[in-house]
Amino acid sequence: MTTVNKKEIEKFSILAKDWWNPKGKFEPLHLFNPTRIKFIKEKLIFHFKLDPDILLPLRGLKILDIGCGGGLLCEPLSRLGAEMTGIDASNISIGIAKLHSKKMNLNIKYIHCSPENLSFKNKFDVILNMEVIEHVSNVNVFIQNCSKLIKKNGIMFVATINKNLKSYFYAILGAEYILRWLPIGTHDWEKFLTPQELEIIASKNNFVIDEVVGMKYNLFSKKWHTTSDISVNYISTFSAN
Repeated sequence: MTTVNKKEIEKFSILAKDWWNPKGKFEPLHLFNPTRIKFIKEKLIFHFKLDPDILLPLRGLKILDIGCGGGLLCEPLSRLGAEMTGIDASNISIGIAKLHSKKMNLNIKYIHCSPENLSFKNKFDVILNMEVIEHVSNVNVFIQNCSKLIKKNGIMFVATINKNLKSYFYAILGAEYILRWLPIGTHDWEKFLTPQELEIIASKNNFVIDEVVGMKYNLFSKKWHTTSDISVNYISTFSAN
């Protein structure tokens, strides 16, 4: 059973040329990235008991970024020493990711596929599902496939949007229609998940909840920060059984 939502892939493929333009259609992700990277880095150092003071603190970790797009997460994590694999159902996005990483002289493996079609002999220490599950056709099947790709005691990150009236106002009306941060139609509120719904699905697929943190944008500083408020954007982390 495929988890690929063809309409969603077509939507992002049209925008793909803009992946590395910090003032383009993906400007919100460029603004979001420093906070995401900091959170991921600190969580991995704590989870795997790594040395935070060395030049490449994530060296030795095999990380899979699902829905990697143009490689906005893969590249900075690769620079921190991680062995990165990025997959995406958009062939155009993968092409751009490959070209950009080559230009940056980074050794990142990019594959055009969805998780159910990825066949790796060795499993991953870390799986990143950042802003992707709200775009897949079947979240349960998607998480089930993730469980087959991760090592025991590995960690999975899921960044997504909560499902409530506030998230509808902020993530759809605010971000798409009022502020025009995102193209209209980027998100479908019906596909949003509460942290509780996500935890239920993950627990059915051999994942144990680690923590849930909120992500909030400050309009004045134009910066994101972590918060205890999980009412709109949040990241859940799960340990693999």
